[in-house]
Amino acid sequence: MDLFLAQLPQLLINGLTLGAVYALIALGYSMVYGVLQLLNFAHGDVYMVGAFIGYFVMVALLPEDGPLIAPVIIIILMLLIAMLGCGVLGVVIEQFAYRPLRHAPRIAPLISALGVSFFIQNAIQLTLTAKFRTYETAKLIPPGFGLDLGNARLSATRALVIVTAIVLMIVLQYLIKRTRLGKAMRAVAIDREAAAMMGVNVDRVILFTFFIGSALAGAAGVLTGIVFTRVWHFMGFAAGLKGFTAAVLGGIGNIPGAMLGGFILGLAETFAVVFVSSTYKDIIAFIVLIIVLLLRPRGLLGARIPQKV
Repeated sequence: MDLFLAQLPQLLINGLTLGAVYALIALGYSMVYGVLQLLNFAHGDVYMVGAFIGYFVMVALLPEDGPLIAPVIIIILMLLIAMLGCGVLGVVIEQFAYRPLRHAPRIAPLISALGVSFFIQNAIQLTLTAKFRTYETAKLIPPGFGLDLGNARLSATRALVIVTAIVLMIVLQYLIKRTRLGKAMRAVAIDREAAAMMGVNVDRVILFTFFIGSALAGAAGVLTGIVFTRVWHFMGFAAGLKGFTAAVLGGIGNIPGAMLGGFILGLAETFAVVFVSSTYKDIIAFIVLIIVLLLRPRGLLGARIPQKV
């Protein structure tokens, strides 16, 4: 018990770091599902592309003889360019893979999403090869930077991931609740046809939804590279599954639920690695999902769907 209490603060920090990444990925799933009732299984690969964009921006601005500009500016540019690139990629995916199938049976866009996922994975492998790339985080954030909290150590990289994720989540929540675009998104999510009759440009709302959700996935990719350093072409598959799991855990289609689900999943995996085994961390994460869904089928914060008669 004493050992557990001694390790608890550090486990919470590590779990929140991982959970912040899962939460950002889960937000994209929830946004798209909330508006289109579509499971975008290519979302994890958009996250992977964001990690590679951030890597190449870092390589361009961080040559061997030293950074061209301040490291803080490099990190900001990595995030912004990855978010922009992934946002555009999300829009392209929606235009060519999902929009033509918008009125098709639900299985058609689902198969299309899987096809897009395989296409992105193989395109990256063919163009960039399958070798791992390593973020030179130590050149951007010195390893000694951080804060000691009793027995725990909050490194600057983990603080950056947690704070950036929380800020992005707050901005998204404000956009959804307080802006005209957010109101239009909520209207389309409730009733697409009625929203169109009231003058809402449904196609534009869907494009913005894909752009914002994909941009958040791009930010998650960069943050993953900064804190865990290694990126590769297949990293999006597992992360996409975890993001989807987090979205379902919190209540898919619910923005705060996606955040909560991500943090719970990250904490569950972190505790599983320490107290069970790293071999079983994925199993434990899905066991948590199964238990929650058995007790609350709509997720932790999912809204009850009225039965139509």
